Amino acid sequence: MSDAAKPSVLFVCVHNAGRSQMAAGFLAHFAADRLEVRSAGSLPAGKVNPTAVAAMAEVGIDIAAASPKVLTAEAVQSSDYVITMGCGDACPVFPGRTYLDWSLDDPAGQDLDAVRLIRDEIRRRVQALIAGISTAHT
Repeated sequence: MSDAAKPSVLFVCVHNAGRSQMAAGFLAHFAADRLEVRSAGSLPAGKVNPTAVAAMAEVGIDIAAASPKVLTAEAVQSSDYVITMGCGDACPVFPGRTYLDWSLDDPAGQDLDAVRLIRDEIRRRVQALIAGISTAHT
């Protein structure tokens, strides 16, 4: 696990191109000085979803330089919080981690209006996660 002074959060979705990238972008924006932020995918895409990039840019968060990464057991094992978003059973489970599964629509193939709704729900959940982590680690 990571240093208790700076808990780590891993966001996981299938392609690591939309949901997990937006969540990582929000977490880095809101709490990067207090949390280590990671994201990965069970079957990573070649690039981040351009509609997700556009939706995040609308709220002042740039994820354009992010790149999808493959999910590894090491990434899970070294994270305190593992947030899955539709990766099913592909995510390995290790004792001592906090696992949350966020059921969110996949932004792949969706228009900007639909992705905005997903983005806003992710923002709400990330802010609640930060509050919960802050409470647990104080």
